[in-house]
Amino acid sequence: MAKSKWDIKGEYMESCNCDYLCPCIFTNPQAPVTHDHCYAMLVYRIDEGNCGGTRLDGCKFALIVRSGKVMSEGNWILGCIVDAGSDEKQRDVLGTIVSGKAGGTPALIHENLVTDFRGVEFKPIEFTMDGLIRRANIPDVLSFEIEGVASRNKSGEPYYIDNTAHPSNRRLALVRTRKSSLDAFDLQLDMTGKGNNGHYAPFHWSA
Repeated sequence: MAKSKWDIKGEYMESCNCDYLCPCIFTNPQAPVTHDHCYAMLVYRIDEGNCGGTRLDGCKFALIVRSGKVMSEGNWILGCIVDAGSDEKQRDVLGTIVSGKAGGTPALIHENLVTDFRGVEFKPIEFTMDGLIRRANIPDVLSFEIEGVASRNKSGEPYYIDNTAHPSNRRLALVRTRKSSLDAFDLQLDMTGKGNNGHYAPFHWSA
């Protein structure tokens, strides 16, 4: 499977424990994170996807990261979740992609930043979009709710930051987190009402 060409695109959303706006985004990411470690939860919904003839439309996955003080220096802990609602073949394909064995963006993350990979687990993943609000829930793993920071021009759109080096998209919505919690891969986080950082955007990965 690792040699199969693959292409996935859809929507992504993220919550991290940094203060809004996360310094990683506008420093490439060279600045220290807000706290001793950055805890980031990134959840993806595939709207169109294919790998070696296996359709991945509707599948979901999540990346759970803990970095050191400066994200670009690596030393990341990484754990991955693949939606248990996918069929057996889809789970196998997505597990290989997110673990970095099939090339593309996940491989670049693993090869350059991750020193402690804690594997792939299979859990139900909920991914909800409602205007400026996004919600993610993986029972017994993570839960967060984020809201785009609305522009005062009354367009109904959030502010954006463009031309970033983020792996999901160069153009990201600016978002505040209403609440977030994490308990997985020996990583724990619980933040409610802090207004910490988040993002959402379309994504498109291939190899």
